[in-house]
Amino acid sequence: METDCSTGHTTAAETAAAETAAAEAAAAEGTTAEAAVAEMAAPEAAAPETATAGTAAAETVTAEAAAAEGPAPEMAVAETVAAEMTAPEAVAAEMAAAETAAPSPVTSGTRQRQRPRPLPAGTRLLHIGPHKTGTTSIQGALFAAKDAMAGHGVAFPAHSRHPMEAALAICARPGMMGDARPTEGHWARLLDAVRATGKQTSVISSEFFADAPDDETIARIVDDLGRDRVHILVTLRPLAKIMPSQWQQYVQNGLRMGYEDWLDHMLRKAPYEKPNPSFWRRHRHDRLVERWARVAGAENITAVVVDDRDRGGLMRTFESLLGLPDGLLVEVPDTANRSLTLAETEMLRKLNMEFRGNGLPDELYSKLVRGGAVMHMKNTCRPAPDDARIVTPAWALEAATGIGAEMAERIGTMGVRVLGDPALLSAVPSAAQDGPAPAAARIDPEVAAHALYGALAVAAEAPLEHPAARTVHQTSSKELVRVLGHRVLRRLKRT
Repeated sequence: METDCSTGHTTAAETAAAETAAAEAAAAEGTTAEAAVAEMAAPEAAAPETATAGTAAAETVTAEAAAAEGPAPEMAVAETVAAEMTAPEAVAAEMAAAETAAPSPVTSGTRQRQRPRPLPAGTRLLHIGPHKTGTTSIQGALFAAKDAMAGHGVAFPAHSRHPMEAALAICARPGMMGDARPTEGHWARLLDAVRATGKQTSVISSEFFADAPDDETIARIVDDLGRDRVHILVTLRPLAKIMPSQWQQYVQNGLRMGYEDWLDHMLRKAPYEKPNPSFWRRHRHDRLVERWARVAGAENITAVVVDDRDRGGLMRTFESLLGLPDGLLVEVPDTANRSLTLAETEMLRKLNMEFRGNGLPDELYSKLVRGGAVMHMKNTCRPAPDDARIVTPAWALEAATGIGAEMAERIGTMGVRVLGDPALLSAVPSAAQDGPAPAAARIDPEVAAHALYGALAVAAEAPLEHPAARTVHQTSSKELVRVLGHRVLRRLKRT
């Protein structure tokens, strides 16, 4: 529950939910000083403004590069396997019949939508995100309603709201900074839970499936879940809305670059992969859909264009696809998932600069900064209406609308089912067009105090008795020479 900064307190349940969201924020970029994940350079890193429908199907891989990211081994990309990897004809025929049947109208407020027909009974619906498209909201609603869904023959096999570790493991992504890397065991446990549902319809949701690095990984996910039963759901939002939200999320995982500088790198500086190559892997939505359609078959893909004006619209779409009654899925408030204000983000970015500049271990950042300061600040401070917001400059909005229009056009030619209005992908937020100039990004003393208290509280609860040793990469050359010099002198004295 959100409270005013001056009086806010949180319950144990709220803290637990906040910790889960903090872990997801950490893995949103998912790189450490020792490990980085291979990311696509071409065509994924092709100029985002000028990619065409003729993009090659075969993709190459490049290593992620950022100040806090280390080298990673390249991963081989599988050849296109669409011909052998389509779903059985019976399921495809049933889907086609459902699509040709007249859809039933559904009214939400003053807006009217068309309700999609349910997927075939026994389908395993895999929601792959990507990030910033309503994933946390739908995951919370599905988890809260898992018992009620079971009464309608729909299973939610994950043991928590978000099976993040399982998705990270199968996609070969590292976990949050300072924590152990997710293992195959996480993926195996999720598979066991899915198989235990038998012939029931089931639903799995994680935005980290969108990070699958190549066709081979996607094929394994589809095969492990049951190729003859899997249906892929992709949720999409306008790029102009995603950009500021994704930037502040990256800052929560250690990014030090300012917003306009970050936009310049993502939109203007080829190969558009620094400092966060995962951005275009996730949010070049046409290529995301193309990758999964190439492996799973276009007839087994549904793309949902989220309309932010229709609150609850995404919930109703999931209900329809799963054959659930209207109103069963309800959004669960989650203060720990809120975006940071501009002032909060800038405060954290400056802290990141100091933290990284002094070579402190990732473990400290994970526990004290993200798990302490940021989590407590989110839980106890409600942004005020007049707080300075993150404003995207006009040139970046223009680039985003162009890319969005191109993505919508390409997705329309792929043969996948599209729910919602594709034109929304090139929409510009009205606030960006009509809003007043942003106020100065000044952090409220109350907010700063709560952030500091959060870090101190975590340190007091779980003191680091033995601080993590720094790696060679985290140690300055001068200090290395000094340490080696002392060791040489000690050895000389022994002889």
